[in-house]
Amino acid sequence: MKQGKGYLYLIVFLCLTLAAPLTIVAAGAQNRDVVMVPANFSELAEMARPGVVNIRTERTMKGGGRVFRHFFGDQFRGHPNPFEEFFGPFNNEPEREYKQQSLGSGFIIDKEGYIVTNNHVIDDADEIKVRLYNEKEYEAKVVGRDPKTDLALIKIEAPKDLQPLTLGNSDELKVGTWVVAIGSPFGLEQTVTQGIVSAKKRVIGAGPYDDFIQTDASINPGNSGGPLLDLQGRVVGINTAIVASGQGIGFAIPIDMAKTIVAQLKDKGEVTRGWLGVGIQDVTPELAEYWGLDSTKGVLVTQVFEGDPADKAGVKKNDIIVALNDQPVTTGRELSAIIANTPVGEKTRITLIRGGEKMSLTAKVAKREEKSLQAAREDERSDVLGLQVADLTPERAQQFGLDKEESGVLVVDVENGSRADKAGVRVGDIVKGINRKKVENLNDYSAVMKKADDKEALHMLVLRRNEGLKAIKIVP
Repeated sequence: MKQGKGYLYLIVFLCLTLAAPLTIVAAGAQNRDVVMVPANFSELAEMARPGVVNIRTERTMKGGGRVFRHFFGDQFRGHPNPFEEFFGPFNNEPEREYKQQSLGSGFIIDKEGYIVTNNHVIDDADEIKVRLYNEKEYEAKVVGRDPKTDLALIKIEAPKDLQPLTLGNSDELKVGTWVVAIGSPFGLEQTVTQGIVSAKKRVIGAGPYDDFIQTDASINPGNSGGPLLDLQGRVVGINTAIVASGQGIGFAIPIDMAKTIVAQLKDKGEVTRGWLGVGIQDVTPELAEYWGLDSTKGVLVTQVFEGDPADKAGVKKNDIIVALNDQPVTTGRELSAIIANTPVGEKTRITLIRGGEKMSLTAKVAKREEKSLQAAREDERSDVLGLQVADLTPERAQQFGLDKEESGVLVVDVENGSRADKAGVRVGDIVKGINRKKVENLNDYSAVMKKADDKEALHMLVLRRNEGLKAIKIVP
């Protein structure tokens, strides 16, 4: 009897052992397009490594060592400070020059030696060295930069046996799919990490065209400019930023956005963006109710600039733009991105709602005239909050999509780690009031700041593009 039970247990054991793989196969058969966990990333890594490069830069700095970090921290802050030269040593000694070195990554896009990286990796560099996977090193020259999206194109003169990476499609990338990052975190070249796409279309305040892919693939200082790959080895993003206080939260520029920018940099060395000539704001639930809209999808026109494309097309203040060329737009950021990427001179069909009725107009997109914030240097100010501000001229107002008669002072830089930075003040904010005192110009701002108590909280009213008025509390 005992012997019979033994045979029975053996049969049950064998059945369970044989059934397990069959269950897995059956599950796989039902979900053939779903890859839960790839067997390994070795082949992908070996295939992609020849196209990934290490970038080392050297730049000459002046002063006593006081250097403002990038918006994303030492390697990942996206707003370079145009006023660093104004801050020298705090004594009477002459300024000293010193060399600052930085590390980054990039990837080859063709056999001619063109390499894509982040703008903040090579910004103001006196010397750029590119090291390939085979440890051969070449000097690189800058072909073009686009600070607004933190993208740059550089070129090396190398043998024609370079192995460029294939560009993928980030629009088709789905949340939850596997991705691989390759770069040089902390100078450790050819480091491969894996994770998934955590989210898409993230806005992190890095610039006017934020549209980031969020991933939990490990990204660290030195990964900047390196590729984010899908499981076919195609580039779907450019690793750019991290949340310094978090783990497993990294951001990459979508490759579909980068393609058009890189093409312009390669062709002209700069980026030309489209301009419609309207001030806009997202539609809030309150505004939707007021205008009798079914949803908050759409963009409210708050200003139409005289003589610009929208004005010539017949767009009016308080119109609700709901689509461009039949492509729905739900936020001001989407509308700005679409227009910016529209070729200058191209006709664009604008679908809008006016007085409860839907209608279509056609506008001819013009060239956006970029005004450098460095023009604000002659009246720039710095204060204990870590802010640098300038008078809001009509030209600067138009640059930020505001009425030319708008008053206030323009925030042109926010010092990293300052009180204003921690409170959430951003470059491009318009300061309208402080401690309930109206601010119309630099004189008003200076007068209010002189009376402000450093030991007490300061309440600031700012106007932010696409978000409207915001009250910000700045603590001591």
